[in-house]
Amino acid sequence: MEDKADGATDRVQPSQLRRRLARADLRAVPEARRALRELLRHWGKPGRSEIAELLTSELVTNALVHTDHDAVLTATVGPLGLRVEVRDFVARRPRLRVPNADDGTHGRGLVLVQSLADAWGVRAHGVGKAVWFELDPGAA
Repeated sequence: MEDKADGATDRVQPSQLRRRLARADLRAVPEARRALRELLRHWGKPGRSEIAELLTSELVTNALVHTDHDAVLTATVGPLGLRVEVRDFVARRPRLRVPNADDGTHGRGLVLVQSLADAWGVRAHGVGKAVWFELDPGAA
């Protein structure tokens, strides 16, 4: 489900994307990128939007590869910037690993999130956790 503000009010309303991601369905990764790109189309921050797509791909992939459950992607864009979170239903917290050159592309997702996001974290969420990141609108 996708909710968008109409922009007709004096106060800027946040726009939101919310998607349920079926367990182990990696087709959700490019679908999440497309949906986020559409949400951010009017944000006016093309470089930030590309970073947001990359980081969202990492969080979605991690949730689908490292858990055996569905996940929920939520992205909210407002005057304070963008917040993306991926909630899964496994309490085990993700580990930030130092990438190994012999490990191909594995182990780099959270390092990218840590490097490129203005803020990020993990919070317990009833059953499971939410891994999130934020991008400020004015940052370069």
